[in-house]
Amino acid sequence: MQSNMFIGNLAKAPVLAGNAERAVCKFVLISNEYAGKDEQGQAKERQVSLQFTAFRGKAEAIAKHTFKGDQLIVDYRIENNHYQKEGEDIYDYNFIVEDFSFGAPGKEKQAARAA
Repeated sequence: MQSNMFIGNLAKAPVLAGNAERAVCKFVLISNEYAGKDEQGQAKERQVSLQFTAFRGKAEAIAKHTFKGDQLIVDYRIENNHYQKEGEDIYDYNFIVEDFSFGAPGKEKQAARAA
């Protein structure tokens, strides 16, 4: 069994489709990671963006309680997505939310709470 964790901030508001047992929420998390050193010896970073999919109650909770910029801590599994498009084999991956925790609020949520 695989176990993966990603900590990042929402690139934009999550998108929810359906409700109850048919709820699906898609969202993109962004995080910066170490990418070596430059010529002067200073640490470099690169941005990593992953699109996640959550289902049912998790989907509804994420969509209802998060804003752009909010931090999420996501436990996820990777699912192989192989299909054909115009006769060509396409290989892709889906990142499926198994569990999550709310992290630090972003600027939009902080402003909403202050109002």
